[in-house]
Amino acid sequence: MLYGTDRRQLREIIFKAWRKQTTGEPLEGVESLIVAVARRHPEYHAVLDNEDRHADRDYDPNSDERNPFLHLSFHLAIEEQLTVNQPPGVREHYQRLCLLLGDEHAAQHQAMDCLSEMLWQAGHHGTPLDQSVFLDCLQQAVNRA
Repeated sequence: MLYGTDRRQLREIIFKAWRKQTTGEPLEGVESLIVAVARRHPEYHAVLDNEDRHADRDYDPNSDERNPFLHLSFHLAIEEQLTVNQPPGVREHYQRLCLLLGDEHAAQHQAMDCLSEMLWQAGHHGTPLDQSVFLDCLQQAVNRA
């Protein structure tokens, strides 16, 4: 999938996949998934169409503006977790959430909120990632749906 912490490199992978699909070039590996996720977000197409302007752009986490690269990356992370069912049980929770919500994209956003909560808690408490936080959050989402 998309590994690493180099923001520019990760963004280039996203831009390259988008550029290839707009020019009709064949997509390779994870590029198909990147494009599928990006297509579900037309609000980001103008950003993806303008690499020169947005490749190094900073997004203020305290503003109302979403970082499209972070958002797309969270979708990709959820997709990867579902593919390998990691942490164990994530696929089952997600499938139930899809059924209850009747909307796969909305279910992904719920899962992304849970992923974000797990990351926030680890950062806030200075602890390793706790997959039980993620799974518990997903279970709560299922219970609320």
